[in-house]
Amino acid sequence: MSFTYNRASTGAWLAGDPVGHRQFAALFDDAPLALEGGASLEHVTVAYETWGALNARRTNAILVLHALTGDSHAHGPDGVGHAMAGWWNPLIGPGAPIDTDNFFVVCPNVLGGCQGTTGPSSIAPNDGRPYAGRFPIITPRDQVAVEAALADVLGIERWHAVAGGSMGGMRVLEWAVGQPERVARAIVIACGAYATAEQIGLSSTQNAAIMGDPNYRGGDYYDQPAGPQVGLRVARSLGQITYRSELELHRRFHRKPQADEQPLRGGRYAIESYLAHHGDKLAARFDANSYVVLSNAMNHHDVGRGRGGIADALARVQAHTTIAGISTDRLYPLRLQLELAELLPAARDVEVIPSIDGHDAFLTETEAVGKLLRNALWR
Repeated sequence: MSFTYNRASTGAWLAGDPVGHRQFAALFDDAPLALEGGASLEHVTVAYETWGALNARRTNAILVLHALTGDSHAHGPDGVGHAMAGWWNPLIGPGAPIDTDNFFVVCPNVLGGCQGTTGPSSIAPNDGRPYAGRFPIITPRDQVAVEAALADVLGIERWHAVAGGSMGGMRVLEWAVGQPERVARAIVIACGAYATAEQIGLSSTQNAAIMGDPNYRGGDYYDQPAGPQVGLRVARSLGQITYRSELELHRRFHRKPQADEQPLRGGRYAIESYLAHHGDKLAARFDANSYVVLSNAMNHHDVGRGRGGIADALARVQAHTTIAGISTDRLYPLRLQLELAELLPAARDVEVIPSIDGHDAFLTETEAVGKLLRNALWR
């Protein structure tokens, strides 16, 4: 008997939902993927999207990697199959900084995600039920192993460039360190070589909010009337504060009430409404288990693990590397990008994106990020 999901319990994309622009690849059917934590996964599905055309020599491919709550829809409108417009929409397309008249662009949904790639909401092949809380511990290194298998299926031996910010930047680094011969250019935005204590603490606290929701049920909520959306909303609210700068929040909201509400009489401040809005949006399009799995994967980010330390690991990089940070990023501060640039053999100075928007500037400052991408791709 097939498992029956209750759609009220998760915002995950599920088999049978509109495909939109997704394509799918079946990987690790002959032999399971051995994970860094000791477990394994077999029959992995990857959802991905592409733009542009691969040239005859297969030398013009660019891999674009999304952040925590992103997906394969980096470019294109919202609509059937896609709840939101592409997260790097202005930066990809004909004549755009990532110019699809010249490049073949690939963006996969990450392993552990919830938008078509194998993750906690996917059916486990051994018993016909969702992985749910049984989904194994994964790391950015495991996620890159899946992306490399996708590249093999697509016939891409070497990427013209691999680019991404935040969690996507972590995987760019893992590509450049772990598969140096397959990356000609690496574009790393707003991340570091490892997860800091503060980043681990913040992610773990967000996960605690989800797992503390009575509807979490150890992750087994997909057939229940409700999932842990309340916990997911709290997690997103906490994350959203760290994604923006204190000054940006101050200038935008200060102590203003929400519309005509009166905080002294039980009404909300405008910042409270803003955070609730972002929490509601995420709960409608994302899965709480994926949030936990991917946040933990980010906590395990450390390019030096098992490679003799960070300096030895980064010394392996052969790609022309562009490192960029954001002037007001309090989640991935500039000191982390400066450390990367100092240790990478082929990196220039850190490109600083001036912005009041904090960490989210890698998504919002399209003009500055676009200039950076264009320069890096044509180096």
